[in-house]
Amino acid sequence: MTQIPSVPLSATSERARALPPGAVERLAADLVGTARTPDDEGYAAACAGFNRATWRSPDVVVLAAEAADVAAAVVFANEHDLPVAVMGTGHHGVRPFRHGVLVNTGRMDHVHVDAAGRRAFVGAGARWRDVVPLAAAHGLAPVHGSSGSVGVVGFTLGGGLSPILGRKYGWGTDHVLALEAVTANGAMVRASATENEDLFWALRGGRSAIGIVTAMEIALLPVDGFAGGGLFFDGRDAERVLQAFEQVTATAPEELTVSIAFLRLPALPGVPELLAGRFVVHVRVALIHDTADLDRLLEPLRSAAPLLADTVQPLSNEEFEHVHNDPEDPTPFSEQTAMLSGLTPEAQRALLAEVGPASETGLHIVAIRQLGGALSRTSTSGRAVTTSDASHVLWAVSIGMPDDDDAAGGGEADALVEVMRPWSTGTRYLNYAPDDGHPEAAFAPEDWDRLQRIKAQVDPDGRFPAEQQEHHQSTP
Repeated sequence: MTQIPSVPLSATSERARALPPGAVERLAADLVGTARTPDDEGYAAACAGFNRATWRSPDVVVLAAEAADVAAAVVFANEHDLPVAVMGTGHHGVRPFRHGVLVNTGRMDHVHVDAAGRRAFVGAGARWRDVVPLAAAHGLAPVHGSSGSVGVVGFTLGGGLSPILGRKYGWGTDHVLALEAVTANGAMVRASATENEDLFWALRGGRSAIGIVTAMEIALLPVDGFAGGGLFFDGRDAERVLQAFEQVTATAPEELTVSIAFLRLPALPGVPELLAGRFVVHVRVALIHDTADLDRLLEPLRSAAPLLADTVQPLSNEEFEHVHNDPEDPTPFSEQTAMLSGLTPEAQRALLAEVGPASETGLHIVAIRQLGGALSRTSTSGRAVTTSDASHVLWAVSIGMPDDDDAAGGGEADALVEVMRPWSTGTRYLNYAPDDGHPEAAFAPEDWDRLQRIKAQVDPDGRFPAEQQEHHQSTP
C-alpha cells in the first residue's frame, strides 16, 4: 500500500524537551482546569487509566475542564515541540507515553439529552453510565458498549461495537452526528458530514492521532428495554456450547446478539465465586424489541449442556451492564484481536485446541463476538471502519503486567490469532487492537492510505502520535 513517509500516523512520542522555568505555571494560569508535573501531588493519579499495564510519564498532564483547556495544552506543546496524547478513561492499553503533554479529559463529562431531537451531546470525559440513564428516561438508547465505565468518545471513535444494539443499528460511529475537536495547531473546530468532512471521516477510526475530540453529538434510538443476561456452563462442555453458539448465531435475527467467552479468571477480589479459579463458558445474550421468541431462540444453547447459571431476563436500558458483567476495578491487562470471516467446524476445532478444556492456556478471557446484520452493511455516512466481510470478532486477554509471569498469556494471544489466521479477514477491531506497532492492521488498505493523507494535512508536524507506535515488527 502507498505510504506517506513525511508524517506517518505512527510518529514517535519520545521527544524529551526541557521546559523553561515558569512555563507550566503560565500554562496553568490559562486553564479552567489544572496542570501537574511529576513533582506535583496527584500527578500519578492523573496519568493512570483503567488499564494499569500502560505507563504514562508526561512532562505535564493537563486535567482539562473545557475545550479551551485542550486547545491551550496543544498550543503549549507546539511552543515547546512536545508530542500530545489524550486519555479519557484509559481502558485501551497503549505503549508507554514518555515526555510530552498528556491531556486528561475526565472532567469534561457533561451530558445533555435532546429527547425531541433524539440526540445527545456528550463531553469527552462522559462515560456510558452518564449517558444511558438520561436517554432511558425518554425511552431512548445510544449505541453503547458493555461497560458503563467506558468512555463514550473513545468507544465510539474506535468503531463502537454494541453488545445489545449493534446488529440492529450498526456501529456506534455510524450514529455520530457531529464532533467538536482540537486540531494540531490548537484550533477548535466542528466536523460533520457537511463541514470539515475529511476530518469527520478520519476521527471516526483514526481517533486521537488525527485530533482531540472534546465533545460529540450522537443519535439516540427508540429502544426502551430488552431481554438479556448470561448463560454459564462448565468449561468441560465448551465444545458442545460452542457448536450451539454457532447454530444460534447462524440464523439469529438482527434483534438478537449473542457472544461467547471462555473465562479462566483468577480468584481475586471482585471476581464472582461462580467464576473464580475455574474454567467457565459464558454466553452473553441480548434481544431488543419483540422478546417473545427469546426462549425458542435460545433453546439450542440452554439444552447444549447443564447450566451453572441462567441470568437471562427482561432488563431496562439502565441495566445494560448485566449482559457482560465487565469488571469494575482498574487492572493491568494485554489484549489481541482479529476479525473472523466465519466460525466453521474447522475453526471451532482450532479454537478449542488452543483454549478448550484440554489446553493449559494462560489466557484469562477469550471471547467471540457476533457481527452481521447492520454491522456488516456499508455506512451511509462513511467512516474509517470496514467490516463487511467479517462475521465475528475474536478478543483474547491476559491479565497482569506485561513482564509478569501472570501475564504469560500475552504471547499465547498472538499465537491464538496466528492459529485462527485461516479464518481471519486480515483486519482487526480497533478498540481491541494491541499496541504492537501495526496501526494499519485495523483498516482496509484504501482507508489506511486516506488516513495517512488526512494526517499529513491536519498534523504536518506529527504533534499527535498514534496510540499504536512505529512499525518495529514484521507485518502480521
